[in-house]
Amino acid sequence: MTPPLCVGVSLKMYFGHTRAQDWLRAVAARLGAHPALVRGEVELFVIPSFVSIPGAVAAVAGTPIVVGAQDVAAQEAGAFTGEVSALELAEAGVGVVEVGHAERRRLFGEDDDIVAAKTGQALAHGLAPVLCVGEARPGSADAALAEVLGQLRSALHDAPDGRVIVAYEPVWAIGAAEPAPVAHIQAVCRGLQEAVGGLPGRSGSRVIYGGSAGPGLLTALGDDVDGLFLGRFAHDVEALAAVVDEAARRVRSTGSAISAVER
Repeated sequence: MTPPLCVGVSLKMYFGHTRAQDWLRAVAARLGAHPALVRGEVELFVIPSFVSIPGAVAAVAGTPIVVGAQDVAAQEAGAFTGEVSALELAEAGVGVVEVGHAERRRLFGEDDDIVAAKTGQALAHGLAPVLCVGEARPGSADAALAEVLGQLRSALHDAPDGRVIVAYEPVWAIGAAEPAPVAHIQAVCRGLQEAVGGLPGRSGSRVIYGGSAGPGLLTALGDDVDGLFLGRFAHDVEALAAVVDEAARRVRSTGSAISAVER
């Protein structure tokens, strides 16, 4: 079977609790029984705020939709007021956790050591890190790839085995009117796929693109990316459904091509 494509959404801090719960229930109602999700051809994760996680887990119960967290403590446990441990997130029903986002680095001073510690905590407790990597300024794809490979190596150095979702998000494309150029995304993500595919203990890892991602992009990127990480575009549940449908079409198309070759 072709490995599943991966579609994710982070709500950041755009929604209040009531709106987030309404959105989560709407996503579960609209996509919880989507054939591609049920068959495991496409995986969908949603990342609300910490406060909304219990309601999110309840909303998607009985569906293949995975709930994530936007952050995780770098420590196992202890006197760390305001932090949330990987153990607590796992016990609450979380399956993935966002680590290393550019906003965490820029606004809250998280450096490579903190990102590595958080990545390790997530993996140690069975959570798949959504490991965000990306270059700060526009430039060549080769330069971008060199930078993000450094971030990847730093985050995974001495980390426990486990699946990782690498989210390539050029910092300069986050919140922009358009995503990065297709050829640029393809070159960087292809390099990340090769790097992750060669790492021991990382079976099932995926490389997805985020940064003003929207409809049509997944098709344009082809096999050089394993999915998309969406932001405000997915606040519209029908827009999110359109991307899941697009992912399902790409999986079917790829599967048909493989079957034809096998015959």
